[in-house]
Amino acid sequence: MTVSRPPRQPIRLSEIARAVGGRVVGSGDPDISGVASLEQAGAGDLVHVNGARHAKSAGASGASAFLVEQPLREIEGPQLVVANPRYTFIQVVERFFAPPFRPRGIAREVTRGADVEIGPDVSIWPFVTLGNRARIGARATLFPGVFVGDEASIGDDCVLYPHVTLGAGCAIGQRVIVHSGTVIGSDGFGYVQHDGRQHKIPQLGSVVIEDDVELGANVTVDRATFGRTVVGRGSKVDNLVQIAHNVTIGEHTILVAQVGIAGSTRLGAGVMVGGQAGLSDHIQVGDRAMIAARSGVARDVPPGSVVSGSPAFAHELSVRAHALFPTLPELRRQIRELDRRVRALEARAVAKPKRRRK
Repeated sequence: MTVSRPPRQPIRLSEIARAVGGRVVGSGDPDISGVASLEQAGAGDLVHVNGARHAKSAGASGASAFLVEQPLREIEGPQLVVANPRYTFIQVVERFFAPPFRPRGIAREVTRGADVEIGPDVSIWPFVTLGNRARIGARATLFPGVFVGDEASIGDDCVLYPHVTLGAGCAIGQRVIVHSGTVIGSDGFGYVQHDGRQHKIPQLGSVVIEDDVELGANVTVDRATFGRTVVGRGSKVDNLVQIAHNVTIGEHTILVAQVGIAGSTRLGAGVMVGGQAGLSDHIQVGDRAMIAARSGVARDVPPGSVVSGSPAFAHELSVRAHALFPTLPELRRQIRELDRRVRALEARAVAKPKRRRK
């Protein structure tokens, strides 16, 4: 069973190999009409085999060809050998099996403000709202319920899924994907207490989402108090992530689900943050740092370091510390017993009469 739309005509495996710079090992040059997982593959499918540990499953698969890093003797069928099978699989799908882009135009049920600019070949579905002076790039796709505020901009080849909100003055670069329910440009969480009441600080800044970013479902990116909140080029953000006002996310950073980043914190390039981690405000996370899931980060993280725990500190030390947690009650009991013995010995030493000198 294929998992993508088949091409109009099947493609020889040798042709795919030439296109991706791979080589075919094994007999035969089958026609490939689709791609699939190992469990669902059938005749005409190309599947990706993720390492030798899946060789046995691949040998029992009904696929016509296999994408591998090195030839596997457990597989009888033809194998397409490449340096990076996972990346090559993406290339194959995009080039041969992904549905072609066909713009649907602009629906009549679109609410459009004054002086809106819309590029060519767009797909704007019904019940989209475009504010005054909004700018929509070429080949952009806006699904039903998308709201684009006044003077907001969306670059070329972007996809905004249903019920995405892009606030006034916020900007999205090119080839950005934003999943359903995400809000870009909500007010930052800023208040001043006076006379026992909380008074809202006006949030006058904007949000910039740079090129090739993907934001998952129900992500919130708050606008800056002043200046910009920035999500850097190529970064990938999972579902349910909170990015507060004036935060800067460096290029090619990964934020896993339910991460929360407090205001004015700066993440460098290539940072990886595990699920449910929380980062305090006004801290710096260096390039290529890694923060483990459910960590609580309250201080700067040096470049290239790995931290975990709450509060977070060096991962190797944190692992050893956490390994001790189940033994703490017994250690406490032993310490109390040792303390009791030491006190008893000290008391005996004090009570023991001193010998008189002759």
